Amino acid sequence: MVENIYDKLSDPVAFIVFVLTLLLPVAVGLLALLKTKNQSDFFIGGRSMSSFVVGLSAISSGRSSWLVLGLSGVAYVSGTSAIWAIVGYIVVEAWQFVYLGRKLRDQTQEMDSITLLDYFESRFNDKSGLLRISGVVIIGIFITAYVAAQFNAGAKSLATAMDLSMVVSLVISGLLIMVYMVLGGYVAVAYNDVVRSVIMLIGLIVLPVVGIIQIGGLAILNDMLQQLNPAYLDPFSLGVGALVGFVGIGLGSPGQPHIVVRYMSIKDPKKLKYSAIYGTFWNILLGLGAISIGLVGRILVPDVNSLPDADPEMIYLVLSSSYFSPALYGLLIGGVFAAILSTADSQLLVVASTFARDFYEKLFARKRVIDERRKLFVSRIVVVVAGIVALILAYMAKDLVFWLVLFAWAGLGAAFGPALIMSLYWKGATKAGIFAGMLAGSLITIGWRLWLKEITGVYELIPGFFTALFVILIVSRLSGGRKGKASS
Repeated sequence: MVENIYDKLSDPVAFIVFVLTLLLPVAVGLLALLKTKNQSDFFIGGRSMSSFVVGLSAISSGRSSWLVLGLSGVAYVSGTSAIWAIVGYIVVEAWQFVYLGRKLRDQTQEMDSITLLDYFESRFNDKSGLLRISGVVIIGIFITAYVAAQFNAGAKSLATAMDLSMVVSLVISGLLIMVYMVLGGYVAVAYNDVVRSVIMLIGLIVLPVVGIIQIGGLAILNDMLQQLNPAYLDPFSLGVGALVGFVGIGLGSPGQPHIVVRYMSIKDPKKLKYSAIYGTFWNILLGLGAISIGLVGRILVPDVNSLPDADPEMIYLVLSSSYFSPALYGLLIGGVFAAILSTADSQLLVVASTFARDFYEKLFARKRVIDERRKLFVSRIVVVVAGIVALILAYMAKDLVFWLVLFAWAGLGAAFGPALIMSLYWKGATKAGIFAGMLAGSLITIGWRLWLKEITGVYELIPGFFTALFVILIVSRLSGGRKGKASS
């Protein structure tokens, strides 16, 4: 199987299509350069994006390696119980588009905020910088793990497809991202997300269909999975803790800075309802496609040792090399590689906005007047530096993509999700309450992962999220917050 992967990409047609797919984001970055005039353009597209771009970009930036490699690998190992990993985030993100997203878009424009930490500082009139400083630290910790996972997944895919070393693959991954991000910022990232999400959809729908045909139909697939292991077809074969944890993945969505910034970028907030339709449709199809690939792959490649490095997260690449034509294989492997990087670039943009806007401009140089050209220059420098640091961390990362992403997702979700929801929907929330909630969510997530996850079987996001909600409520009450009354 491994030889098949290398042989397929050595085909001139497959290789040319693959390379063109990788270089496409750079071309988009050059076009986006014309639209990037100031810091607002660089970080939120100047609040001028369409509902279609926002819908697909939000989905693409939130899924990528976790979906294409991680979820298909989980389905390969665990069977239909992997379905619960997509249920929570599909429901929550549909709600976010329509309700939380519109409210956030309106308030951030009113407050002239272009980052999540901008919003928190303005919402609570925080002149001390407490919320911004704590937010910078939290983003630095968890986005670091997230970006490392994405670079690791991208390099692993590239190394598998082209028989390259991890070091070379990481360097190629980093250079591709940093070039188009430095050129076009958010606009380049968002439009590339749309292209990638379409390519992802093609691969995740066509590949399982081809596999099912190869097996002989759905009935035969079902019979073969039943013979392999009856529990493989039981969606409730998970333990209670694992099932609750999978469904609870959706709780992390409101706290992901790289996702919620999409809502802030739309031109007309009333059209977020259309973004919800586009995004939810894509979410469902992509999720079911990834799970189907895992199920089909279990029959077509029953021995995990037949996969590169005995890694179940490589099942998509192996099946693609076996059942796609060279041209389609080159397109989809290049698209998957680019899709993996779509989350990394979004998160690097968050890192850039956090350190260029929230730290440098608003904290370090807040008493100075900085012109837009210098702001853009600093933002681009931060992208390069952050990208280099992420590459080093990705090389050092040893954990599986699926679980490393879930940890980072949990940390951001518990720290910022309850804080964002309470700040938007409860006027009694206070600065002290939000700070305490962000701190509690972060610490509980880390502590639970280190000492209680294995004992309880409960995903760390669940206790982290609800502890943060409780802490915000109690501390806000104690610090003067009252129901129905705005408080800072």
